Amino acid sequence: MSDGVLLLAATPLGNPDDASARLRDALATADVVAVEDTRRLGRLTAALGVTVTGRKVSFYEDVERARIPRLVEDLRGGATVLVVTDAGMPAVSDPGYRLVAAAVEADVAVRCLPGPSAVLAALAVSGLPTDRFCFEGFAPRAEGKRRSWLGELADEPRTTVFFESPRRLEDLLRLAVEVLGPDRRAAVCRELTKTHEEVVRGTLGELAAWAGGDVLGEITVVLAPAVRKAPEPDDLAAEVLALADGGVRLKAAAKEVGTAHGVSTNALYESALKLRGR
Repeated sequence: MSDGVLLLAATPLGNPDDASARLRDALATADVVAVEDTRRLGRLTAALGVTVTGRKVSFYEDVERARIPRLVEDLRGGATVLVVTDAGMPAVSDPGYRLVAAAVEADVAVRCLPGPSAVLAALAVSGLPTDRFCFEGFAPRAEGKRRSWLGELADEPRTTVFFESPRRLEDLLRLAVEVLGPDRRAAVCRELTKTHEEVVRGTLGELAAWAGGDVLGEITVVLAPAVRKAPEPDDLAAEVLALADGGVRLKAAAKEVGTAHGVSTNALYESALKLRGR
């Protein structure tokens, strides 16, 4: 394995005080700093009182592929290459993933300097279930793709986190009301960790009405899981009778099926008796 190290470092979402000591040290000592926006980096290092001594390389989406061969060459030569994006963790809807894949292919060590993440920050403050969640990146722009994407979320059992432009937020929420219904709960997190941070929680219908005003800033949306409706007892009666026909006592069969589907044992038992009597 090469002596070079690829470091992925999370940067503050808005408040420079969220920068870790490891990030400060890496900025000051890395041989190469691959940065999404050199101006943003300049403002961050000024706020932190840190001077970048290594070579700075622009590393935004349009040039990411072209920069990778030289960066991998640096890594193979033993350099420490630090990747920082505008805010949050590189490779999470930001440049970085392709370089990581190339570094792994080149047998180079890849390490992470953890820190701020808009995805986890929004999830934590949303007030929605956090035990299981998925991240969808940025919502599709074209209406047809947006509609299909929202349709896929109609039965999603996990909380969903995604990014959206403030200019498209109202249209997205109104389409979500149409596809997912007005009562699905969600939270819109705006300008996380910044001076004008705002978290608006409610139903999709309420949020669509709220977004009708001027919404500015970085937006992260958290969508509640789909509410699974329990089937009606009459729809499961045949399954209960099938178990009973196989030698299971009717009451025990009703309990087994009811437990599996979240339906009352007594209600299932009565439905099975009614079906058997027909």
